[in-house]
Order: sequence, then structure tokens, then C-alpha cells
Amino acid sequence: MKQVSGRQQQQARQVATVAVAVLMVIQGCNPAFATSLEQARRLHDRLAGVPPSETALLQMKADIDAGNTQAAAYVAMSNPNFYDVTLKNFAAPWTNRDHSVFVPLNDYTATVIGMVRDDVDFSTVLSADLLYVANTPGVPAYSPANNNHYQYLDDNNVELMAALQPAAQSTLLGIPSSATAGVMTSRASAAAFFINGTNRAMFRFTLINHLCRDMEQVQDTSLPPDRIRQDVSRSPGGDSRVFLNSCISCHAGMDPMAQAFAFYNFDTTATQLMYTAGTVQPKYSINSGNFKSGYVTLDDHWDNRWRQGANQVMAFDSTLSGSGTGAKSLGQELARSDAFAQCQVEKVFKTVCFRTPGNAADRQAVSTIKGTFKSTGYKMKQVFADAAVYCMGS
Repeated sequence: MKQVSGRQQQQARQVATVAVAVLMVIQGCNPAFATSLEQARRLHDRLAGVPPSETALLQMKADIDAGNTQAAAYVAMSNPNFYDVTLKNFAAPWTNRDHSVFVPLNDYTATVIGMVRDDVDFSTVLSADLLYVANTPGVPAYSPANNNHYQYLDDNNVELMAALQPAAQSTLLGIPSSATAGVMTSRASAAAFFINGTNRAMFRFTLINHLCRDMEQVQDTSLPPDRIRQDVSRSPGGDSRVFLNSCISCHAGMDPMAQAFAFYNFDTTATQLMYTAGTVQPKYSINSGNFKSGYVTLDDHWDNRWRQGANQVMAFDSTLSGSGTGAKSLGQELARSDAFAQCQVEKVFKTVCFRTPGNAADRQAVSTIKGTFKSTGYKMKQVFADAAVYCMGS
């Protein structure tokens, strides 16, 4: 018979908690009349996914009775399950192209968990020289060539809240600090999005995971096509109208920004991230014969042309120039946008409220939480607390 790990059991309990919440709604439970004890239990379930200990429950009740519901939320987030299951399930889909939660712990997920735990400015998640590792007896050392370090933590149900420690990504991966770009240059991210292809996947999935937009949602045919690479045909199927009305709408904005990744690749033989400073990866010349007059990538300079046109609604930071070199500065450009902050809040809302924002009150709550998130140092734990408190009675 297949053995079920402790973490899998925790995940199953969290699923059961969601089912109970749904059942309460179906049965017509009125949260307006919930006692502070019931509110505390519900708040703990939303954040940790497991019943609270008696001590935690009574402390949360006392905080709620005193009008300090935020403090009660932080008690719930001190439960190891918040890190081992809630945050792991929150970040795991960002690490693979299938957006599956059923993947092993890895350096991308562990770094998100550690940043949330330590209240690290989350707007640096796409630019920091940072990875989280564990200093646990028996754990294999971090390797840029395999996932054994994190697989051990998964297999042995190591409590991540206590085990994870910050480390310099540049040291662990053997690349310059200037080449690090937070989770984008983690091994897990490189294996998923820098492998093969033309590195456009890294841009697309970063957009999906951290700005909550796919390419179809950012199409803009008004931008100039001069930075679109040679591999994009200007008359697919012999019809130039397809390019002018479809292809250009994505590539005119994407290609000038994806150029930031020109020196990166995932080596399938060495099974690790490769960074070739000053040398453009050959993948940027794939299918160059499709349109020889197209753009030839010579360096890792990028420009954000979405600062004009339809996509300026993403509200990029006016204190940044909108241009730069390399993945780190591009990560700063993306993560300092209003769209990034909005996306993080909406994802947290869905995680702890078990639904997407669906009415005017929900949307106002998201806007308020986003404002706090941006004005208090991009602390994700605060976002989880605020969202859970808002949805505590529903």
C-alpha cells in the first residue's frame, strides 16, 4: 500500500477545511452571529488549514474580543502548517508550466515561503540576490544541478518555518550578483522556463504568475515592430495581415523586454542554469531565416514599451526609467508596477477566501489591502492577515 506523507495528510486536511467552509455556505450559516471563538477558529482554518491548538484558539479569541483581529491572524500564521502547506501550495504552481500544485518543494517555492516568513520586501522577489535553503541535520547541500536538498525536506516533512535560512543566490549558483533576479533565476524557474525555446517563456510565465496577465490580455497592435526578432514571420501562411493584426500585438511589447534574458539558458546536460555574461545565447538566433530583416539580439538591453499605449494601465513606477540591462533590472520594473501589487493581493484573496473577488465590497477590500501592501514595505504576511480578516465572517 502506498505510504501517505505527513505533508500530504496536511494537504488533505486543508482540502477538508475548504469543503466544510463551502458546506456552511450551502447550509445557510450566518457568520454575522458567529461568536469570537467561532471567528477565531474560522480565521485559523483559512490561514493554516488545520484546527488551532487550545492555546492558540484562546489567544486568538482574546485578541478578537479586544478588537485586535490582526493579532489573531498573526497567531494563526505562527502555525507551521501556514508555511508547510498554505504557502507551499500558494507558490508551487508558479514553478512549472502546468501550474500544478503537485510538484516537489524547490528553491523557487522555498524562497517565496522564506520571504513571506521574514517580511522581506516582496517587490524584490524578481530581482534579489536571494535563495532560501535549510540548515537541517542530514539534508544534502544545495546543488545548482539537482533538487536533492529540497526533496529531502519534502520527504522528511521538515518544518519549513524553522528550517529555512536566507543565502546569497550568486554564491549558491556561481553567477555574478548582478545576474541574479530573484525567483526568475532560481534553479526551478530556469529548468521550467529557460529550457530550450527562445526565453520568451520566462517572460510570459513571469507575467502570468506575478502580474496576473497572459499575453492575450496585453495585446497592443499600436507599438512599433522594430524589435521583433527574426524568427517571427512577417507573413505567416503567406498573409501579412496575420502578422499585422495578431503577431505584432504580443511580440512588439514582449521581445524588447525578453531581451533581458539574452545571456541565460538551462543546460540540459549539466541540469543547471547557465549564464554567459556578454555573450548572447544561440537560442536568440533560432529560425533567423524566417525574416532576415528582423531584429538581431546583440546584448541584454531591454525596453518597456508598455509604458505607452493600452498597457500603461499596469502603472509602472514613474521613478524607474523603463529601460535597462539584464534580468535584475527587468524584475524591478515588473515588480514595482501597480499590476504586480494588485496581482499578489488577488492571489492571496483567492487562497484565504476560497473565491475570487466578486462584488464591489470585495474589490474595495482588494484595493485597500493593496494600498497597505505598497505603503508598508510590500509585506506579504500583512496581505494574508488583511485578506483573512476581511473574509473571516464569510
